[in-house]
Amino acid sequence: MMTLRQLAAEPLTVTMRTTWYLSDLAEAKGKQELFTRQSPQKLKVLREHALIESSISSNRIEGVEVDKSRVGTLIFGKPALRDRDEEEVRGYRDALKLVHESGDGLPVSEATIKRLHKLSRGEIWDAGKYKEKDVDIIQTYADGRSRVRFKTVPAKETSRAMAEMVASFCSSWDNHAKNLKSGLGG
Repeated sequence: MMTLRQLAAEPLTVTMRTTWYLSDLAEAKGKQELFTRQSPQKLKVLREHALIESSISSNRIEGVEVDKSRVGTLIFGKPALRDRDEEEVRGYRDALKLVHESGDGLPVSEATIKRLHKLSRGEIWDAGKYKEKDVDIIQTYADGRSRVRFKTVPAKETSRAMAEMVASFCSSWDNHAKNLKSGLGG
């Protein structure tokens, strides 16, 4: 949210170093497209590995833990779920599937965000809704200590903040598209 505000408030300047990195990324994208055509099976294995790692890591942030031997089955199969944690991992899989299969056609909107939240939360009562109470992201260390990792927007401000974030993103995206059309780059 703060990043979008900063981008909207000041003109974007890009350092030479960043320009070089962007150039390297463009080159890598070209190589990736070539690799995709030449080695689709290797890419499929890498994509599956990334999906597993993403599911494990993203859910761990929420305190969700599943038996490592079940992760592949949860993500790529249709097993009977043993508990709420497994439902969360499967829901995350379903949300990622929607993004991977329909990403280009998904509008950036509050409705899309709520839809992804509903998929990722499964059948829990708050799926697809904004939070009703203040909750921060807490990091817990192995020795039992904990700290606030991310201070979130208060519950009563969430709807307004989400509308502002979506509007800021869409405005930035529209400006980017206009710059591309007018030949200013992007």
